[in-house]
Amino acid sequence: MSSLKVAIVGCGRIGFKHCQIISKGMIKGLELVGVCDINPLRAKEFGNSFNVPYFLDYFQMLSKIKCDIVSILTESGNHAKHTIDICKYVKNIVVEKPMCLTLDDADSIIEACDKHGCRLFVVKQNRFNLPVLKLKEAIDKGRFGKIFLATARVRWCRTQEYYDMDAWRGTWAMDGGVLANQASHHIDLLQWLAGDVESVFAKASTTSVNIETENTAIATIKFSSGALGVIEATTATRPKDLEGSISILGEKGSVVIGGFAVNKIEQWEFVEKITEDEEVFSKYSENPPDVYGFGHIKFYEHVVDCINNNKKQLIDGLEGRKNIELITALYESIETGKEVFLKFRPKRCKLGVKNGT
Repeated sequence: MSSLKVAIVGCGRIGFKHCQIISKGMIKGLELVGVCDINPLRAKEFGNSFNVPYFLDYFQMLSKIKCDIVSILTESGNHAKHTIDICKYVKNIVVEKPMCLTLDDADSIIEACDKHGCRLFVVKQNRFNLPVLKLKEAIDKGRFGKIFLATARVRWCRTQEYYDMDAWRGTWAMDGGVLANQASHHIDLLQWLAGDVESVFAKASTTSVNIETENTAIATIKFSSGALGVIEATTATRPKDLEGSISILGEKGSVVIGGFAVNKIEQWEFVEKITEDEEVFSKYSENPPDVYGFGHIKFYEHVVDCINNNKKQLIDGLEGRKNIELITALYESIETGKEVFLKFRPKRCKLGVKNGT
């Protein structure tokens, strides 16, 4: 079977990660065939670095090269426009987290992709981490009994230099703060592992950097199952990244996955033990070089498998929308100072608001 041809839109920090793993042959069945960015220097640099044609306009790129997948890795606030534009021309789109910044945009993306028969794959690479998959397996097998508490902690370091790299970083219109950006993966994991959310209550602050959005937030969650949850997220940790972790506590077991990229099993205890429990620490922990972890490789392998074998994707538009709704609810709570119940339509949430509207 011939390789699926991938074009990249967005030659930034995460774009380099995607280009690197595709072009270096880390994913069998994928071939990088083009890159695009409105910044001529970045586009040329990526094109030369990965030995592919580069473009300044994605419409021109799509008219010049044949591709099976377009990966949209632009600013979060542009994901909706770019996805809706491009889904008319290709059968498969990969879009980085978050899928977009507003519920209206999420609905528009889903509608457009459905209309044009384009499959949407939302990047939530931490779902593919080995310890996370092992934890999900334990939950699905009922080993925890009734889950009563789920927590996420993101203690990372993003200095002013990071935010100054691009004008869109740390803005409401194009990025959002730690909840919408860095912690969105961990918030997704909480929802995926512990189930649907009934309500949230959140508070936030900004410290150590000059940005519009929050860089520190805490929140409590009530899940539909009756379980409670806690989110602690900050990019003000100094001098370096400390952790990105998930904890699940149930009546019959407790698991903590830590490390700085939800990559290391730190606690794995169950009332009803099985032989396999003895090897989880050595067999299912990972040691990635950075906070991105190894999940992007597994994610793209999943994309290839879904396309080639007509399987349903793990994170489609509807799954991506669930994450946007939860993050939006957190921001709505921060602005109103009140508990926010899902399902809802935001009134005061600043995320994704452009030109004061």
